[in-house]
Amino acid sequence: MEHLYYLVAQLPAFTVNDDSSVKLPITAEYFRDLCTRFMSPENAKLAQELSLTPPLKASSTGSSFLDQWYEKERSLRLALAQVRALKMKKDTKDLPLASDGEVIQAARTATGMDSPLSAEQYLNQYRMSVLDKIMPLDQFCTDAVFGYGLKLLLAERMKKFNRDEGLLSYHKIYDEILGEKK
Repeated sequence: MEHLYYLVAQLPAFTVNDDSSVKLPITAEYFRDLCTRFMSPENAKLAQELSLTPPLKASSTGSSFLDQWYEKERSLRLALAQVRALKMKKDTKDLPLASDGEVIQAARTATGMDSPLSAEQYLNQYRMSVLDKIMPLDQFCTDAVFGYGLKLLLAERMKKFNRDEGLLSYHKIYDEILGEKK
């Protein structure tokens, strides 16, 4: 038996931004633990398997929300692959076509950015907006819990990006390459 009211009541609100200094009030690990205590075994299993990476082949998860999320993310990844391949003048005939115009535009915008960090931040914000659009209005349903979990996973991912650490790593790798050529 599910006790979604108890579960949702224990999930703290959080804002999603790229500031790595702001700590999230809950971890994905703790979220998954709560789900195992308050959700049915079937839904808790789905919560355990939540991922920002969609399955390669579309298949029903049993949740229309998750199916919609994975389809949008799969389309975004295909559109990114297509746009990148076209920029590199590679053959795209083996890639399935992304049919969603909004997704294709997001991929074009991201690949047109000069900075990989800016592109990744843009894509994360796009993903967050997709989640906001497809989230159910009823906050006490299983799909809303899954949406919270996906937002949490995305927020954790966004917190891992740090400009200073990235520059330090870049310079370290660059110096190693130059050191090998001397």
